[in-house]
Amino acid sequence: MHVTAIAGVTNGNFETWSNGVPSAWTTIDTGISLSQNTTIVKEGLNSIAISVNTSTQGSTDFQQLVAVESGKTYAFSTWVYHTEGNVKARLYIDGYQNYSNENLVNQWQQVSFNYTASSSKNIAVGFRFYDAAGFDGSEIVYIDDFQPRAATVPDPDTNNCADTSLAFSLTTDKYGYETSWNLKNASSVEIAQGSNLANDKTYNETFCLVDGDYSFTINDSYGDGICCSFGNGSYDLSVSGTSLASGATFTTTETKTFSIGSTDTGGGNTDPGSYYETATGKTGFALKTALHNIIKSHTTKGYSALWTFYEAHSLDTYYEKDGSILDMYSEKPLATESYTYTKVSDQCGNYSSEGGCYNREHSFPKSWFGGKIEPMNSDVHHIFATDGFVNSKRSAYPYGEVGTASFTSTNNSKLGSAKTDLGYTGTVFEPIDEFKGDLARAHLYIATRYEDVISGWTNNSTYGAAILDGTETQVFKPWVIAMLLRWHKNDPVSQKEIDRNQAGFNHQGNRNPYVDHPEYVDVIWSN
Repeated sequence: MHVTAIAGVTNGNFETWSNGVPSAWTTIDTGISLSQNTTIVKEGLNSIAISVNTSTQGSTDFQQLVAVESGKTYAFSTWVYHTEGNVKARLYIDGYQNYSNENLVNQWQQVSFNYTASSSKNIAVGFRFYDAAGFDGSEIVYIDDFQPRAATVPDPDTNNCADTSLAFSLTTDKYGYETSWNLKNASSVEIAQGSNLANDKTYNETFCLVDGDYSFTINDSYGDGICCSFGNGSYDLSVSGTSLASGATFTTTETKTFSIGSTDTGGGNTDPGSYYETATGKTGFALKTALHNIIKSHTTKGYSALWTFYEAHSLDTYYEKDGSILDMYSEKPLATESYTYTKVSDQCGNYSSEGGCYNREHSFPKSWFGGKIEPMNSDVHHIFATDGFVNSKRSAYPYGEVGTASFTSTNNSKLGSAKTDLGYTGTVFEPIDEFKGDLARAHLYIATRYEDVISGWTNNSTYGAAILDGTETQVFKPWVIAMLLRWHKNDPVSQKEIDRNQAGFNHQGNRNPYVDHPEYVDVIWSN
């Protein structure tokens, strides 16, 4: 693979200065001051020390112009060093993009953003600085090594790839020589490999692959993975911008499997190969049992593996598209969130209010199935990344529609007494309309995947008893079924669900049939 840095950020390592100002950069606003630094340096001899002296965000921009070419993708990145943790840096790439994690102090962290140019033009790149809790009116942030890592240009033999182009990106940690990797096909034939890697370096490659199944294995000889104790390494394999396998945290080795081509489908009335073949022609609860037999066997990866899944497959590439954790309890589809979470570094953690950290929300609470019991406790098809505080407010209450709220989250998710016409009197938690269908289909997945045991869960908890009817067929009480079908109809399957369903299949080996075939819901439960 050949690369070319067309959108070169001038003086991105801040080595050239004139009259106390780094060459090529412009201080747009008066809320920051600049100085040359030679002690806290990521690369070369200098970094830039930016003193933030105001909480007025509109007065803290620092930018320059670079040229980009239409249709080409540029991987911009920079390194940020926080000293107090009360100011965060936001990357500006033709618009405001990803944030640094201000809680990581006295260490370098990388902030990056992939930008695809819609036309050939000059774009602004740089930063804006935001005050955080505890800001005392002045704080220093160090910046170094700002670069567009390159625009990828495939070799001539892959430029017209007749099969599928797989994009591979790997960023090493501070001990790159410990890392090695390989990519193999279904016959265990090695297609590509890498070793003897440099420290804190990003590698990008493109492979032209025929349809079939593949495995990617990454190794760390020391046994501490590539994130996050000694740098923020990560890897990703994607097709047309959709991630098929990715990760960062592991110990000695990690293997991810994925499919290319016709076997890698799913979602919204698309049949993934012959996966549902044995359910063809069935209706009612006979169809539900057929689906149970299809999805009942999956690989239990364990509760901690959910963090790795979230790193790659619970990111906002649908709304703000900023790569932050997509949290159904805080996401505002038509507005800017009150807070965002950076993957890995913002995992819970302690919290006392919203915005503290994100954790793992069992949409079907674990007390309902008897506690920390596998495979339910780590089944990714019903466990979502959510704000820890709102998760705690939801507790183990049933989902429902709220009449009078006792708590309302920043995105208008509610906890409170049920509406009088819901068919249930008690406390319920109501997500926003954008995600009601997602959670309804997760409940119906549970009713199907665990059909053979769910009738025994009825008396595990008060709230489980409020929603379960004690059968393995209908599973839920009439008021719950009516509500789930209403939510399913009013919030159809989204691309986010389709992508997550495929990722869940790659992760643990089974699917949510109601994402692939939404029509199955009515065929089973409408009567």
